[in-house]
Amino acid sequence: MDLKRRATLIAFAVAALRASLLAYGPTGHEIVGGIADKVIANTRAAEQIYALTDGITLKRASTIADEIKAWDKTGVEDLSAFPHYIEHPKIDRQLREFWRANSPTAEANSPAPSHHWFHYTDVPILNPHKYADGKTGRSQWDVVHMISYCIDVLRGEVPENNPRKITKPLAVILLAHYVGDIHQPLHVGAEYFNQAGKAVDPDRNEQGIEDEGGNTIALHLIHGTADELAHRGLRLHGFWDYEAVLANLPPLPPFLTKEERYQKLERETRKIVDQLTKKEPDNWRAPTRLALKCYSEYWANEILLIAHEAHERLRFSNAHETIDQGRTVMAGDAREKNTPDHVGYADWTTKVVLDELHKAGWRLADLLTQAVTATSTPATATATP
Repeated sequence: MDLKRRATLIAFAVAALRASLLAYGPTGHEIVGGIADKVIANTRAAEQIYALTDGITLKRASTIADEIKAWDKTGVEDLSAFPHYIEHPKIDRQLREFWRANSPTAEANSPAPSHHWFHYTDVPILNPHKYADGKTGRSQWDVVHMISYCIDVLRGEVPENNPRKITKPLAVILLAHYVGDIHQPLHVGAEYFNQAGKAVDPDRNEQGIEDEGGNTIALHLIHGTADELAHRGLRLHGFWDYEAVLANLPPLPPFLTKEERYQKLERETRKIVDQLTKKEPDNWRAPTRLALKCYSEYWANEILLIAHEAHERLRFSNAHETIDQGRTVMAGDAREKNTPDHVGYADWTTKVVLDELHKAGWRLADLLTQAVTATSTPATATATP
């Protein structure tokens, strides 16, 4: 890797640690992809998968769907602007075509969806129910449907020359990310509030406005580390994306340089990947007779119960309307409750996130292994970082 590109990636990784819009952040996604790489290692499926991705590992692929959000500002015509994938020109070209076909829009009824919509679904969580039990927050372009769509592309049931410009290589790259997304509870469930600030369930004929999966909710903890308690700008969604992931790793000393932080984070990520690959997670397999394209809905139903508890452990207040990126959403505050199990919110989320990353890694490996058995891609490439 040349020094200029390495510096760019380090800057991206460090900056991303402070962001709040990327599901699980790069560290969480790399854990998922890294587990999957190890689970499929030395298999025929791995040969087929890496042939499709031009040797890009699932760990590396896992962050690409978030990286290309940078093109929202710069566009895709400047081939030297970050991100660019010069080592993989075919992949680079296909990613740019994908972005053009799904460029960002604030228009909810746009005939061409935004690639941002593919990362989440906003199912109401006040009354726990299944994904198929209602319509609010779901769409044909949400993460549940897009995982199924990518599976269909991989299996040849949707042609590669589709309107979304998702080829088989891109289907693998996107699945490496979307499977991580759907295992982040606040990428599946959202709270809805009425004008009085009371939580409601729109699927039961109660009008409400969503909180964007906690992106507009300020989180206030009463238990946690000194840093967590002192963090005034904490957002509920961002807490799940970053703090709850990094809490599973040794803390990074504040005096480290960016390069040292990057290197230490890489080492600790590899350790946790090794740990989570050695043992299968509990209850990770889908029912035997469940169709592969239905896996994402099965996972969403499972995650919705966690999303419900993620909100039940909090007391919401000061709910009010605000405008976020052209949309009317609800903002407010969420304060940690004292729960009967006496487990603090930070400790509870840390364990939940570790379990979900563990499942997501094994599920990604299994999903791709099954999906590529229907392909006839020549196995000519080997995995590269």
